[in-house]
Amino acid sequence: MKEARFVSQNKEKWEKMEHVSHLDTDSIASNYVILSDDLSYAKTFYPGSDVVKYLNQLISVYQINIYGQERSEKKGVLSFWVREFPLLLYRERRTLLFAFLFLLFAALIGVFSTAKDDTFVRLILGDAYVDETLENIEKGTPMGIYSSSDEVNMFFMITANNIKVAFVAFVFGIFFSAGTLWILFTNGVMLGAFQYFFFQHGLLLHSVMSVWAHGTFEITSIIIAGGAGLVMGNSFLFPGTYKRSHSFRNGALRGIKIVTGLIPFFIIAGWIESFITRYADVYPVVGAVAILLSLGGVVGYFVVYPYYLHKTETNGKD
Repeated sequence: MKEARFVSQNKEKWEKMEHVSHLDTDSIASNYVILSDDLSYAKTFYPGSDVVKYLNQLISVYQINIYGQERSEKKGVLSFWVREFPLLLYRERRTLLFAFLFLLFAALIGVFSTAKDDTFVRLILGDAYVDETLENIEKGTPMGIYSSSDEVNMFFMITANNIKVAFVAFVFGIFFSAGTLWILFTNGVMLGAFQYFFFQHGLLLHSVMSVWAHGTFEITSIIIAGGAGLVMGNSFLFPGTYKRSHSFRNGALRGIKIVTGLIPFFIIAGWIESFITRYADVYPVVGAVAILLSLGGVVGYFVVYPYYLHKTETNGKD
């Protein structure tokens, strides 16, 4: 292959690799392997050429970053949530936004369907849940279902279930992203049907004050877990300039990191649902305060902080 053709085929890929500060650990390591192969090829067939000098300079930047990250990893696991996880969320922000909008669309379908068909909510939530909730409404404790179990047992059960849902939403991304979209769709429809059911009984605000005390973290985490599944599925569908297997491996690793990073927030959501939500019937202000604190935490950590961290690191390396 002539040098000009070699450069032409790889130029766009190399240009993307130049933006090292935007990459996570796995992408840096992966790109380093690719650049090493390209450099070896260039040294063999175009010794002393400009492309060899260029690749040498680029790969040296990766070596510096890899060494720096190896040192930072020694600082402890906490650095994952302080830096790597937020930067990964920023990198995948468009996919996460799509997951949010898709679940919102599904929730609107749930609202519309429940409004048009009174039996739809039973199909989605189940007869047992609906009947028990109707009984609680008659007793004056619409959210009584959240106080029907021991706090500690409820905490472990809910947290384990939420983590399971998150991992299912992620793993189903292996089915070309369609599996993850189905999980997001069913959860969105369920959410919409649930909220409209309480609206029909004049308890929309009451249900919001109760359910969203824990639901703010819970639903946000499910959306992000779904986004992680889409990251993995899309990496196979749209490999770009990488080999499909290589792109899928990178996408799967990024997705696993995202889901793993959500575990503390599922624990927080489970704790609120088990120990706080049960008091919302009697003390609505408790739910309101929990919602405000949770919303501040979600927006601050999942939106504002990743953007701030990205801007800080980018400006620092410009």
